[in-house]
Amino acid sequence: MSSIQLNAPDGPVEANLETPAGEGPWPGVVVLHDMVGVHTAMRETTRMLAGNGYLALAPNLFSRGAVRCVPSMIRDLMFSGKGGAVRDILAARDHLAADPNCTGKIAVVGFCLGGGFALLVAPEGFDAAAPFYPAGRAKYDEVLRGSCPVVASYGSRDPQNIGSGAKLERALTELGIDHDVKTYPGVGHSFADHHPAQPLVRVLGLGYDEDATRDAWSRIFAFFDTHLSPGAQPGGPNA
Repeated sequence: MSSIQLNAPDGPVEANLETPAGEGPWPGVVVLHDMVGVHTAMRETTRMLAGNGYLALAPNLFSRGAVRCVPSMIRDLMFSGKGGAVRDILAARDHLAADPNCTGKIAVVGFCLGGGFALLVAPEGFDAAAPFYPAGRAKYDEVLRGSCPVVASYGSRDPQNIGSGAKLERALTELGIDHDVKTYPGVGHSFADHHPAQPLVRVLGLGYDEDATRDAWSRIFAFFDTHLSPGAQPGGPNA
């Protein structure tokens, strides 16, 4: 793992970069953390992506302080659709695009808060977006016009996302965007995340589920194989 600084319009952003073994170039993936920040599970996910052949970059969207960043990020996600976090994410995308170890094909993966931003930036020059239980607005038809292909994962017991999977799938179908949306029965929020607050979320009936997580990543890697391969056309087969 390399700790780097990204040059972003609002100032430097700390980030972790994981490079696959062997010789590149490789497709890139921007990894967006949840409300807790770049915790151990996020670093493990970034390493896992590198282990599967992706140049993985995880920006710390709280680099300027969580107390300062979180309220503005929630406002951006819920209302404005833009702001400092979006500029930081696009700076991470641009960093990968300029890296000679990157093929130029770049996806974005996000969890909860980061999942919401993964959807928000899906129309902003990415080749695929993979949100897990995204937070934020459900006006997907507005947010996703011009989006890249989307592979999304929800839990049926997630109180933040009741019915969101079906709404997202309907919007993507109407917009003609290639997609794979799945809502996993019996699991809730954070099902793919060994969260630092795992004992608490377990009490709430949520938290990590190994089977759902394994299936979600299997779907994501198959989707990435299609949309991040060197000859893939923007938008994929249904564009």
